[in-house]
Order: sequence, then C-alpha cells, then structure tokens
Amino acid sequence: MRHKGLLAVLPMLLAFLVPTATTATAAAPVQVYGVWHCGDDYCTWSTVRDVAEFDAKNHWLVDRGDGRPSVNLVVLSFVDPRKLLHRTTDAGTANGVPVGMSREIVQYFTSHGIRVMLSVGGITYTDAWDAALAEDPAQLGRNAAAVAADLGVGIEIDYEQNTAPNLTGLQSFIDAYRSGHAYDAGGTDPAARLTVDTAAGDRWLIDLNRKATADWLRTDRPVLDYANAMVPARPTSASSHIANWQEHLDGKSQFSPPVAPLAPAKLTAGLYVAYGRSPLPECTDYANSLQKATGDWARGAAPNGAGTTAGLLGYMFWAAEKPSARGLGTQEPDGCAGGVGGGATAFGVQTPMGPLRQS
Repeated sequence: MRHKGLLAVLPMLLAFLVPTATTATAAAPVQVYGVWHCGDDYCTWSTVRDVAEFDAKNHWLVDRGDGRPSVNLVVLSFVDPRKLLHRTTDAGTANGVPVGMSREIVQYFTSHGIRVMLSVGGITYTDAWDAALAEDPAQLGRNAAAVAADLGVGIEIDYEQNTAPNLTGLQSFIDAYRSGHAYDAGGTDPAARLTVDTAAGDRWLIDLNRKATADWLRTDRPVLDYANAMVPARPTSASSHIANWQEHLDGKSQFSPPVAPLAPAKLTAGLYVAYGRSPLPECTDYANSLQKATGDWARGAAPNGAGTTAGLLGYMFWAAEKPSARGLGTQEPDGCAGGVGGGATAFGVQTPMGPLRQS
C-alpha cells in the first residue's frame, strides 16, 4: 500500500520540480538583424561603386562563411534631406540620392534575400533636415516615397535635432510618405517599411522620442514600423546598453510632459561593429560579443506598459565598411562574419526577413 501511495503522488512531486513545456517561456526570435552601411567614403556614397569591387570589400554581408548572409537588412547611410527635397543632381548626387546608392548596389543585397533601406539624415545632415522640413515637408515625403518605390527600398528617418525639432514638419513628411505607401503589417512591400532612429536611451532626442512613442509607434494604430535605439557615444558594457534600452520600454513618467513606454516589438538595439583602430568582438568574435552577452535580455525583455509580447525585434550594427576616416572599418577578407555572422547563426536569423511582430 505504501508503494502504491508513493506512485500516486510521484507525478505531483515531479510537476513541482520539473517545469513543463507549456510553462516555459520561449525567447522571442531575432527578426531584424541589420547593419548601417557607410560605403567607402565615410557615409557620403558620393562615388559610383563597381559591384565586383564592392563585393570584395563587403562579401561577408552576403556570406557568413557557409553561403548564408550575415544580416537580413542593410541600411545605406546617408541621404541629404535637402538634396532629396530638390531632387538635386550634381557630382555626387543623382536626382536627390547619392550616386553610390545605385540600383546595382541595392540589387547586390536583395539578390541574396537582404532587405535594403535608405537612411535620410544622420548627425551631419541635421541642419538639412531642419531646412527641408521648414521649406516643404510634404514634398520631401512624396520624393522619399517615389525613391523607395523606384529602388524597392524602405526609408529610415534619422533626424538628430535635439533642440526644438520640427515635429509638425516631420508629421507632414510621414503623412505624405504614407499617402504613397500605407503601413504594411505583413512586410511584403519593401517601400512601405518606414522607421525612425531614436537615442540609445530616453535622455537625448527627447522631443522626437516622445512624439514617436505617443503617435507613431503604438501597437493599436501603428504609423512607423519600429524605432532603432542608436549606438551611444562610444562602446560600453552589456549592462549599460541594457539600461539604455530598458528606458525605452519603461518610458519616463517623471519628465514633463512624460515619455510613454514603448512596446518591445517596436524597438531594435544598436551596437558598434566599427569603432577606433582595433577590431571589436561584435565584429570578429561572437562568443565574446555584446550581442551574445545581451541576447537573453533582448529576446526576453518584458513589456512595461506598452505591447503584449516580450523581446525586442533584434539588433542593428554601426557600421559597415568605412564609417569614419579615423577608424578601422569592416574591411575584408573576413569583415564581421565572425561576430555579426556568428550571431546570425546563433540566433537563427531568418533571411529573407519575415513579417514582424505587431504587438
């Protein structure tokens, strides 16, 4: 009788000791795993690139060593907003777009299943954003939408005005863009992908971040697809990066007016792969990289007032090829296949990118 009693209660004891599959929490997939790309001339893209020469310096992006791409997104950086508004053609620009951001370079990536976007702005073009938004933001939005349709790319808003940004003008830009490319939850139309860059945390670009979180990045009525938490001033520790990203999820209720919390499914996390003159583990050594050190947190980050699903969308890396005249860059023969490419393998990154989580 005692043996039968023990057998009867044994399953209940095991239930307390061993978590079942239904109670375990699965890590969210890394859906966006991309790199900002500065070309070979410090983010101007002002010369036409030969595709064979481009491949020699960037092959790691399309082949992590086993024939699979290291990323599923490349953001070509940067387009001058003022030249885009005026559809300028000059020595380095064709109809408002840097000549290096050619159809051939776009197709180099898309032929490998990698999504492409153009980043409009950057810190160098802050004044140009201000001027274009003051002049005709709706026309700027229409021009951006036309370029996106022509090249089959998305558009990233990188407006780094920390003091009194023209948010009314930026709203007009977004409205005009969306009149040509409606929000596409399924992600099938590359030109419908419209994103915004915010600071690493909530304490810089505050006005832009507040507006984006309140009006453009809501899960119940989304306008932009997601925000990128940009890299901080310099590489730092895993805990510091996580603290910055957590600020976006928490919001800033103590600010006046407050910054609302952001859904994890509306945020990517930025890390350096090129900084200074020494290779970073984020580029060359996934086992010792920040993407590995922060990966569990990023894939399990819980909503805290916005959204219903855990986990950020993924990672963005700054920046491929030659982002700075003073830095090492990400030159071949190996590029960042050992770091970024290693992460793509470890995280099981899907290429081509599938539909993104919406809540």
